[in-house]
This record gives sequence, C-alpha cells and structure tokens, in this order.
Amino acid sequence: MDLQALKNKYDIIGNDPALNEALETAVKFAPTGLSVLIQGESGVGKENVARIIHQYSTRKQGPFFVVNCGALPKELVNSELFGHVKGSFTGAVDNRKGYFEEADGGTLFLDEIAELPLESQALLLRVLQSGEFRKVGSNKVEHTDVRIVAATNVHLYEAVKRGKFREDLYFRLSAAQIRIPALRERKSDIYLLFRKFTSDFSEVNGMCKISLKPDAIRLLEQYRWPGNIRQLQGFTQSLTAQLSQKVTPTLQRIELSAQELQPFMPLEEGEPIPMLYEGPQPQSSSLGAEERQAIFKAILDLKQEVDALKARMDRRELPAPPVAAPAPVMEDEAEWQDQEEQPAPVEEPSLSVRRSEEELIRQALEKYHGNRKKAAEELGMSERTLYRKLPPEYRKK
Repeated sequence: MDLQALKNKYDIIGNDPALNEALETAVKFAPTGLSVLIQGESGVGKENVARIIHQYSTRKQGPFFVVNCGALPKELVNSELFGHVKGSFTGAVDNRKGYFEEADGGTLFLDEIAELPLESQALLLRVLQSGEFRKVGSNKVEHTDVRIVAATNVHLYEAVKRGKFREDLYFRLSAAQIRIPALRERKSDIYLLFRKFTSDFSEVNGMCKISLKPDAIRLLEQYRWPGNIRQLQGFTQSLTAQLSQKVTPTLQRIELSAQELQPFMPLEEGEPIPMLYEGPQPQSSSLGAEERQAIFKAILDLKQEVDALKARMDRRELPAPPVAAPAPVMEDEAEWQDQEEQPAPVEEPSLSVRRSEEELIRQALEKYHGNRKKAAEELGMSERTLYRKLPPEYRKK
C-alpha cells in the first residue's frame, strides 16, 4: 500500500507515526467485513477513515451512508435507523425506509454512537448479530446486509460502567478498533496543516498565502487545539482573511512572527470542558447522589461559618439588652433569642439545615462503613464534633 497516495486521495495531511498506524490499520480491516470502532476526539477526521474502510472493502460499489447519532431526535431514532410503516405514530403518513434498508449491500457509518438510546442499542445489536430488524409499527422481520463502522469521541467503556452503553454491544464493536490521535499529539503536523489550509483559502480568494517564522510556528504548536483539525482550519482561514492581501506581481506571501500572530491566537486554554453525565437518577429526586452530597456539604460549610461568626459576636462586650418579654418565635424561622443576663444557650440549627447536616454525615459514615475518623476528615470537622452531631441511629454504635 502506498500510504502517501492514500493520503493524497483523501486529502489527509501529516506524517505522525500514530496517524500512519491508524491509516494502515484501516486498510487492513477494510476487506475483512468486521464491524470497526473508530475512537478519537471531535474534529480529528474519523469520517475520512470510515470512507477509507468502505472504499478498500468488497462493498465499495455499494452505498455509504453517514449517520450522526447525536443529531437524531430521540423519539425518531428507531424510525430513522430502521424505518416505519404508515400510521405507526403521529406524522407517519406513509411507509418509510430506514438507513439499514437503504444501505443494504454497503456501509453505514454511525458517528457519535454513544448518543444512541439504550433501546436503539439493543436493536442495533440484533442487526449486527443476525441482520434482522423490524420497522417501527411493523411485526414483519426484515433482513439487511450492512457493514457497521462506528465512531465515538467519548471513552466508550466508561459509558458502559455508567450504564449509558450496552456492554454486549461494546464488545461486539470493539473487537476491531482504530484510534486517531488528537492534533496536540501530532505537533509536527500542525504547521503542515496550517500551510495547506492557508494555501487552499488563498487560492480560492486570490489572496496571498500566510507563512510563519520559526517563533510563530512554536506558538502555533504550543496551543492545545481542543477542536483539533476542524478548529485549526477555521482559525487559519480567519487569520488569512484578516491579514492577507490581494496577490500582486510583487506580493505572493505574507510572513508572520510570533508577536504578530499572538493577538489572533484562540483564548481557550486547558482541558476541553467535560460533558455532563446524565445517568440514572433516584426516583425520589431529580438530583444525582454526588450533586446532593455537594449541596449538603455547601449547606454544612455555610452553617459552620455562621456559627463561627455568631461565636465571635458573643465574645464581644455589648450592652445588656433592655428587659422585655421574649417575643414568640415562628417555627419556620432560623433565629434564636438571647436570654437577658445569662450566657447565650447553645444554638440549635433549623430543622432543614439539621436534616441536611445529618444526611451528609450519614452518607459519609456509610461511605467509610461507620469509620468516624475517616468520615470526619471527609466532612472537614473534628471527630469530637462529628460524635456530637451523629444521627440517632449511629449514637448507640
């Protein structure tokens, strides 16, 4: 296999060893008929690798469909994938073929496969195992001969452990895996891609190409590029549009230093923002256990700060309040009145705060199997304070 010819055909730029390995693996998997799982961050070029697998397979004369699973409406996923019959749901005014029927004899590229609902994952597993499926609203079993190439930008086995992805489907797909490196792992390819993007953009718009001095190249390579190739392409096109000029006989290229490039560099830094996990929630609350614990801890921390502030106020020498009959205290108020010329009594927290505090202590004790020392360290209080605040069921233990 001529690797450079393959890159030229699919407009792939770079000489990184990990990228070369991914392309070589794709060509090896292509003629086997195996389902393939492509892993890599958004914007690294997973669809290009899927097209290579299709074109180098025995199905290259068949159809190739790209399905972005993350863009499918959840209520229509099964209809999109497997089709539906007339009247099967509101809006189903006619029979409709799904992607599996349309792609018969070809390849179906399922991008962002981790976004599929669990119900659809079960139906997908059945197709992979037997080629059988049913349209929505139909009892007729139909058959298809489709090769699946799936892609994901998340750690799929972590999704399995969180209950977001079926383990049997994961093992079915993961037998043949290809990992595409992130752009920050291919630093030597960054400037090659930059040159390609500015050259293409300049040629289309009749503008000068942008080139970089060595210090500017280092600046470009130091950035993380969380959006990978897609982000670099957009950045390069925008930079060329802003700084370049129309080509003239005496001006063909504009060279930038790091100082000139710096004002245009993206501002984002650090790790990409993680996606919020929306796993199964307890029926009694819309919040997850970790979220509830964080809220309880915040309440406890706030109460401790208020207690410390009140203690400092009690130590101050303030004039005695005038004698007056104690005012009634409403049950829903979190206030306590001082008794005249007597030491301030130990203040009891309000019912809601006390319950939140006890719930947090209870969770910490359960986490450490009743070990009070470790629970106290987790909660940021002394063991003595923890003992005083123990929930009733732990006081005799």
